[in-house]
Amino acid sequence: MPASRRIDLVLLIVAIIWGSSYLAAKTATAALPVLTVLFLRYAISAIALLFAVRRITRAELRFGIVLGLTQAAVLVLETYGVTHTSAANAGLIISLTLVLTPLLDRRTLPPRFYLAAATCVLAVGLLMAGNGLHRPGLGDLLMLAAAVVRAGHVALVGRLAAGLRPAPLTAVQTLVGTALFAAPAITHLPSIHATTTWLQVAYLALFCSVFAFLAQTWAVQRTSASRASLLLGTEPVWAVAIGIGLGNERLTIPAAIGAALMLAGTTWGQSIERTHRESTSKPLTPAPA
Repeated sequence: MPASRRIDLVLLIVAIIWGSSYLAAKTATAALPVLTVLFLRYAISAIALLFAVRRITRAELRFGIVLGLTQAAVLVLETYGVTHTSAANAGLIISLTLVLTPLLDRRTLPPRFYLAAATCVLAVGLLMAGNGLHRPGLGDLLMLAAAVVRAGHVALVGRLAAGLRPAPLTAVQTLVGTALFAAPAITHLPSIHATTTWLQVAYLALFCSVFAFLAQTWAVQRTSASRASLLLGTEPVWAVAIGIGLGNERLTIPAAIGAALMLAGTTWGQSIERTHRESTSKPLTPAPA
């Protein structure tokens, strides 16, 4: 297999794994409290990452703590949110991060980007409507809040993590999450007997966190950011497919229209932002051959 195909396949696998994380989290939290699931996910991830990290600098420790707190806030909102909505809806609504991040990063963007963002807002409204107009569900509102906080987290990563090594920085974040959720989770650990529950939590930790992070870093270093973002941007498609195919979920007609609009709006907005960024950062003189 050519190297470019292999890199694309790795990125696609990462997108599929992240898309599956919503159903995995929903299933795990049906058997365990949310904070227990988060503690186990963080603790297993921390143990795995610490085997790969030999040294953590002061800067990595300092910024890792800050980013660990914001990341924990994202996962709390996401995991509580998915317990009150479908995995398909969760994966679609969280994809709002793709258009919210450039806005929170205070970039100057073309007017059509805001049209793409408006399309996504309309899509969220249709997803929340379900069978008709009614008060938004708690799960959908939590996922909406998670998308906003995740966008802020991503923007913060862009500002704080420049020049820092990804693996140690992520290891610190997992340690922060482990410490945050240890106290409320510890009393529930002796009651976990089901093998399937342990497998679901291990999948969230080792595949959705550790493997996906390391594979994403490996692949992005070997391809263009545009190609990587295009493949990783398929995450909500897989969230819907897995939620419907494996979770026996269904989309109503308004929600199906909202899903289509969300995918179109996020893809369009991502394309506009990427093109604008590449054009504004283009060097004035060509690079030497």
